[in-house]
Amino acid sequence: MATATDLLASLADIAPDSDLAQARHIREAATRHAQGSYEVLFSQQDEDFPLAERFALAALVAEWNAQSALQAHYQQQASPLPDSERIEVATRFAHLLTFEPVTAAPEHLHALQNAGWSARGIVTLSQLVAFLNFQSRLLAGLNLLQGKESGTATQPVVAGKWHSATKTASGKTALTQFTQQELGWEPWLAAQPLAEFSDEEKEVLARFGHSDSDYFRLLARNLPVLEQRTLTDKGIFYTPGGLPRAERELAAAVVSKVNGCIFCASVHARKASQLSKNRDLVEKLISITPGGNLSEGQSGRWAAIVDLSAALSVTPPQATSDPVAALQKQGLDTLSLLDIVQSSAFFAWANRLMLTLGEPFLPSDTQG
Repeated sequence: MATATDLLASLADIAPDSDLAQARHIREAATRHAQGSYEVLFSQQDEDFPLAERFALAALVAEWNAQSALQAHYQQQASPLPDSERIEVATRFAHLLTFEPVTAAPEHLHALQNAGWSARGIVTLSQLVAFLNFQSRLLAGLNLLQGKESGTATQPVVAGKWHSATKTASGKTALTQFTQQELGWEPWLAAQPLAEFSDEEKEVLARFGHSDSDYFRLLARNLPVLEQRTLTDKGIFYTPGGLPRAERELAAAVVSKVNGCIFCASVHARKASQLSKNRDLVEKLISITPGGNLSEGQSGRWAAIVDLSAALSVTPPQATSDPVAALQKQGLDTLSLLDIVQSSAFFAWANRLMLTLGEPFLPSDTQG
């Protein structure tokens, strides 16, 4: 059932005839493009971010996420990192993205630029670290669904802190609380102008509706990685059967609450409300203040989804079998559980890009 080359199936030791292998086969697009993202990131021959550095930083991020098998995989292909300011700044940036992405600020990107990182290199570095946080959580979740816990039973994961500044770096009205309304987002690093893309690249951007988005034209400074990431996203969230789409969006909102990503939460809480027709419960989730129990006041099914998504979202992941057992009692099968794991893991990736490359703002027509 696995793709011809399937790193996660190998590291998680997924039996080919198992229910989990079958579920991943049903979610073939997500499986294939998660692998495709890995293959692109670790095959590009870019002078501004050499492969030896990529493997070494990937091993570090896997170690920080307590994924020893993943760490060993990357370490086998890594070389010792040189002792340089360029690498020192990049390592600090990787640590920030992994542990406290909400504390990122424009000066962190300036530090990378001052140390010699190009705009493309910064985007690729951000994608690599964010991807490793996705890959680590996906591996943890796959192990969990096979009865191998990635953490120990602790207190419930709580809502994280978020930005408190009332103005963005450019002076727009910033957000200091979570909301379901539509927000703007501005980059701290210049997006690539559309005119600078080739006709073929413009076609790729247009195919996914990315042409007019500063966010996606910024990520398109490394377009092959963005393309695989977008296809991974679609394979996880826009596929039939399994977990209802509303609950995949709920998982995305939960992860965004843990990481303090107001922009991602606004988009996916709004989608969860629209699709579930249960705005009150979604509003209850996003209104939880820092340090609050994210599953408080939720129904049994939604509380277990919240608990599983939140436990996968901390660094390192702390998911246990308890919410899985609770969801199985609610009638969720392996495919639905895989959907929760993949939706949660993906937003470990998405949040880290949104939080460290720019920030949300309140559009002028909704101010006041």
